[in-house]
Amino acid sequence: MRFVLFTGDDELAGAARSGIPTSDDLVICGSWQAALDACENADMIFVDMLATLEEPHKVGGYEKFANAKMDHPAAKSVPLVLIAPPTDYSMDFMAGWPNFVFAHVRRPVTEKIFRRASTWV
Repeated sequence: MRFVLFTGDDELAGAARSGIPTSDDLVICGSWQAALDACENADMIFVDMLATLEEPHKVGGYEKFANAKMDHPAAKSVPLVLIAPPTDYSMDFMAGWPNFVFAHVRRPVTEKIFRRASTWV
């Protein structure tokens, strides 16, 4: 299996390294452009919503990422697991697209959650 994680959060990246089985391929990217390009032959992409934001609390960066994913030849068909901001983090609004998000997980995301998610495909 091949998994891609887009985040800038070292704790989240560590949880993924611990939770995704070592027999699987895990690619961790610090930019969403690199993450989308890494989706070639990927089974799932995990996206830290906070990492997509260009401005704190403004959903515009996430929308830019989402549109790019839907148009990306390698990434458009890869199931997306969205990692939500903390429950006390306010956003200006939320947008959604039918069938865009495969799963939605709330923080804190532990290695156990990554281990479980790796079995969803």
